[in-house]
Formats: sequence, structure tokens, C-alpha cells
Amino acid sequence: MSRWCWLLLAVVSAFAPCVALAQTGGGTTLARTGVYFESYSFGNGLAFKRISELTIPVSVTQRFGNRMVLDVATAFASASSDVPGGGRIEHSGFVDTDVRATVNVVPGRLLLSFVGTIPTGATTVPNTTIPLFGATATDLFAFMTPNFGTGGGLSSGFASAFPISANWALGAAASYRHGASYVPVTGGSALIPGGEIRTRIGIEGPFGGGGAKYFRGAVVYTTTAANDIGGGEQSSIGDRVLGYVSTSMPLGSSHLSLYGWDMRRLRARNEADSTTIAVPQGNVLALGARLEKPLGPNAVIVPLLEFRHELTGVVGADNMELLGYLLRSGADLRYRLSDRATGIIQAQVAFGTLQDAGTRVSVVGPRLGVLLEWSR
Repeated sequence: MSRWCWLLLAVVSAFAPCVALAQTGGGTTLARTGVYFESYSFGNGLAFKRISELTIPVSVTQRFGNRMVLDVATAFASASSDVPGGGRIEHSGFVDTDVRATVNVVPGRLLLSFVGTIPTGATTVPNTTIPLFGATATDLFAFMTPNFGTGGGLSSGFASAFPISANWALGAAASYRHGASYVPVTGGSALIPGGEIRTRIGIEGPFGGGGAKYFRGAVVYTTTAANDIGGGEQSSIGDRVLGYVSTSMPLGSSHLSLYGWDMRRLRARNEADSTTIAVPQGNVLALGARLEKPLGPNAVIVPLLEFRHELTGVVGADNMELLGYLLRSGADLRYRLSDRATGIIQAQVAFGTLQDAGTRVSVVGPRLGVLLEWSR
């Protein structure tokens, strides 16, 4: 496969994460499932003492020749939070199911993607679970399942790549999503989601002596129209700008990858409107490193380290304040069980600080996972 095809797959993977894996894995079918458990414990002073989540993801990717890839992905998730005084908030069930088709219109130059989101998740929930849903959706924690359901929707997009030198290439992608209306809270009004446009431009190529080092960089811009929440009111979120860079290089018999990304959420355009409930501005920064070290012909261990930092603002104010930071460390162990199957064991621990209404408390918790990949 040419380097332009590789870049095209990397660009479109921003919208279809399984496509690149399916097309570069050498087989026509890829199935993945596993179990992930994540939990965070908080010091005294917050509304939660602990938040835990168990996720069982299931995905199947099928390639049809060199022109089309079909991907189906869903998950079962169970989340709970313990509150001071012995209370608990819980939710369990399937999340929405994504059915994605990616068509290779011009090989190595143009991909089209179409996504249908089937509302198999929690469309309507009691208002007592809203605090739990808000906590699991926080970018700082990066839960495996940040969203438990919507009314479904349709998305379409494209990705393209062009050479800009002998070894470097430029890629671009864009997508549009239309969400179906639904009633998010029991007894409440219907929510009509605003359309969302996402654009991405990236560059990548080798550098250094012999081209052994590799660089990737991208900028993603997302804008979302206001959501109609009924009663003459609307909810609104500001445009988001995300910049991402990564570099990889050999390190003896191992391979080192360094990465960083920063996502800035701007102030909502109609924030001052009295009929608007606006999401405050914010900023999330992540810096990380991964070292892939072979342990033999069938096993690879991947130690990792990531620092994540989030700021949040107050509606109407110019400044942002610390929401929290986390330092996560651990390792993944990949083991080839056969020519078709690979097992992955993940063990990580995170610790840091969370701040709420002037109260700063400690945060600590594990992330444990077992994943099985099968291809043919």
C-alpha cells in the first residue's frame, strides 16, 4: 500500500476508527470484544465518593474487496457513583450502535464515509441519573463509555490525501452529522440536536537520518448549531479547536511514540441570550508517551505515561479555572494467541486532583481491561 493510502486511512480514522485497522490488517474480517473496568475515588468535599464503569465493547469490521469497509460497533456499559451518606446512582444497558460504511472512491485519494447511529442506548432516563452521566462525560477522566445514548442520527463525510514532497503528504477530511430528536429526561421536553460540522487537516512524513523517525500533525475544527430543548429555550456549545502532534522513532529493539493534543472549547456565540443554556468555555491538554518493547516472537509490552489537564470557565466570565489534572501510568501486554487471534491485557492507574466550587480533592483509580481481537 502506498504512503498516500496510509495517510488517507490515518485521516479518515478520525471519523472511522476501525477502518484503518481493517484495511491494513491483511484480512477481510476483524472482530473485537473485551471487558474494561474503570474507577475513580475522590477525597472528601465532592458530591461523589466514587465513580465506576464497566464496559463490554463489541465491534465487527468487514472489508469487501478494496473498495468498501462495513463496520458495526456497540457496547454494554454499567456505571455507578457512590455519594456521601450511602446513596448510589446507577445505570446499565447498551449504548447506541454505529453502522459505518466507508467507500474507497479514488484509491489512495478519496474516501467517503456514511454512519448511521441506531438509538439502542439510553434515550430517556430519570433526572436522578443526570449527575452520573455528566461525570462520565468529563474529558479529564476519559471513560471508555462517555455517552450512554441519544436519539440516533446520520453522518456523512470524506477524506482525501495529496503528496506535497517526495515523502510528505497532506490530508484533509470533513463530516456533517444530523441528530434525531428525542426526550433525554423522563417527563421532559423533546431535544432537537443542532447539526454538527467537523473539518480536519493533517500532515505527516518521515524525518531524520534514514527516515526512521516519523511525524504526524493535525488540526480539527468542530462547530455545532444550538440544540432546541423546548419551551422556547436552547442549549449551546462553542466551537472546538483541537491540535494534535505525534512522533515515533526506534529505540534499540523497541519503538517510542510521543504525542500531545490540546482541545480548546470557545465561548458559545449566543451565550448572552437569556433563552440559552450555554456550555462554558474550556481547555483540555494531554501529553503522553508509549514504548513498544518486544518480549519474544509473540508478545509485546507497551509501558505508557499520560498527563491530562483540564480548565473550565464560568458563563459570562473571561477567565478559566482549574477543573483538575490526572497522571496515568501503566502498561498493555499484547500476545499473539494464533495467526488469527491476539489478546491484550491492560493495567493502568491514575492519580491527580479535582476542583469543584473552590474545593480541591485528590483523585485515584485503576483502569483494567482484557481485549480479544480475531481476524481472517
